[in-house]
Amino acid sequence: METLSAVWHALGWPLCRLLLGLALGLLIANTLEALRWTRHLARLARPLARVAHLPPVAGAAFALAFVSPASANGLLSERHEAGEISRRELMLANIFNSLPAFLTHTPTIFFLTWPVLGSPAIIYVLLTLLAAVLRTGGLVLAGRLILPLPAPATEAPGESGGTDWRAACAKAWKRFVRRLPKLVYFTVPVYVLMYVLQRYGYFTAAEDWLARHMDWLSFLKPQAVGVIVLHLAAELGAALGAAGGLLQTGGLTPQDVVLALMVGNILSTPMRAIRHQLPSYAGFYRPALALRLILVNQGLRALSMALVAWLYWLIVC
Repeated sequence: METLSAVWHALGWPLCRLLLGLALGLLIANTLEALRWTRHLARLARPLARVAHLPPVAGAAFALAFVSPASANGLLSERHEAGEISRRELMLANIFNSLPAFLTHTPTIFFLTWPVLGSPAIIYVLLTLLAAVLRTGGLVLAGRLILPLPAPATEAPGESGGTDWRAACAKAWKRFVRRLPKLVYFTVPVYVLMYVLQRYGYFTAAEDWLARHMDWLSFLKPQAVGVIVLHLAAELGAALGAAGGLLQTGGLTPQDVVLALMVGNILSTPMRAIRHQLPSYAGFYRPALALRLILVNQGLRALSMALVAWLYWLIVC
């Protein structure tokens, strides 16, 4: 049996941090909406959103995602529940945010990989960035084909006047308090379920199954397959350590390391999506909708990463 201290450090504290982050993102989104600053954010991405036939709120969420992906999700969730954007527009807007959401994590990824790998880290980060750009570009094209051109945004009466900060903050707080219980009710059970599945080895069993069925990776060196297995079993840190050691001893070339990390990233997508994203999304969207958004977003992410990895393999091999 685990002690209360162990459960707190493994479950309680991470869950509190997650809830705090989601609540902060929701409060920021509500405050921006109440202050009507979203229309200023929307102007930053208006040309691209208009090309994609996305509503102005999608442009605002795109700009906001550069600062806080959670706040961007909170904004889209609010507007979807208010009936201002359809489910199709929500789906496309969520994919639209993949580029800024990726860029918020790029410095962390780079400074984690650079000290271990050196120049291959630059190639790896650039390839993952290219995949994000391809997803956003594909979304713009898809939106232009399947969505009607949205009506021009118009200011509501009184929007051009001064901002009543007290009234806006009171309105934002009222919305936040109304949404907070739902965020907690959906996030906590999903996160606890993920913890139980992790604690009793279900994720490890799935990762072991994937690791045993890698015959189709025969185009890679056996050492590279080992890096991929570590990426599946222990996330990026262990894979980087193994890749760095093999790179220094000559067991793998820089091209082998980049391909191994790309393939490991792709294969770890299902586990990462369920383990990390589902609890966050469940706080903003209904569980079925949250799962659908994650499956579409992560499926397109894996597809774009596979395409980029394949192009890289064609070039270097």
